Amino acid sequence: MAGNFWQSSHSQQWILDKQDLLRERQNDLLVLTEDEYQKIFIFFANVIQVLGEQLKLRQQVIATATVYFKRFYARNSLKNIDPLLLAPTCILLASKVEEFGVISNSRLISICQTAIKSKFSYAYTQEFPYRTNHILECEFYLLENLDCCLIVFQPYRPLLQLVQDMGQEDQLLTLSWRIVNDSLRTDVCLLYPPYQIAIACLQIACVILQKDSTKQWFAELNVDLDKVQEIVRAIVNLYELWKDWKEKDEIQILLSKIPKPKPPPQR
Repeated sequence: MAGNFWQSSHSQQWILDKQDLLRERQNDLLVLTEDEYQKIFIFFANVIQVLGEQLKLRQQVIATATVYFKRFYARNSLKNIDPLLLAPTCILLASKVEEFGVISNSRLISICQTAIKSKFSYAYTQEFPYRTNHILECEFYLLENLDCCLIVFQPYRPLLQLVQDMGQEDQLLTLSWRIVNDSLRTDVCLLYPPYQIAIACLQIACVILQKDSTKQWFAELNVDLDKVQEIVRAIVNLYELWKDWKEKDEIQILLSKIPKPKPPPQR
């Protein structure tokens, strides 16, 4: 496993440029607004989170699965693969890479069926339509699109070190950790190194908890503060979008607008 972020494929191949990201999305943004596009990704990040919790995965595994999901669509249109198929495929791959242990295919399908029926019935009126062979085929396609760059550095470890260095208590770590989880519903994991994301999440948590005494500590950090502020804005914008979004009322309409994969030719 790559021990150094700067020498890793994450750093060298998967810190993307915002303009490139928007250019890759142009086809999807012909049928969806930018807000609608982000709402769809918030929804599927929630799907991955719920599936991961039902499978009793560590948060690191869930986070890696979410990054795989976002990386795939950073290079592909939503019509290339149904996101409902890609979400469990990302979980399956992340559980292997993060050495969580093998999830049995039948258990994964069973959890997907139960979760769609019990947790996401407001979004899907049909049952979960995919089987093991679909997920295994999708896994090859996902691996190819990720260019086999499977090691993902997450903000959790630098966050632990930062809070320790700051000499702060558990309340700050708990809130910052939750904000890091929320940041997976934005593009920041595709655009910035994880230590910058950790600093931004910590800064938001300090503002929420009114820890004015930490200002000097932030001022002394050797970090590009403009980048940190860009991340803070992206996360704050997420909270603004979330606040007004009535997901249960809107999601069926949004999902119906997703460009659909073309059916394969009949043999």
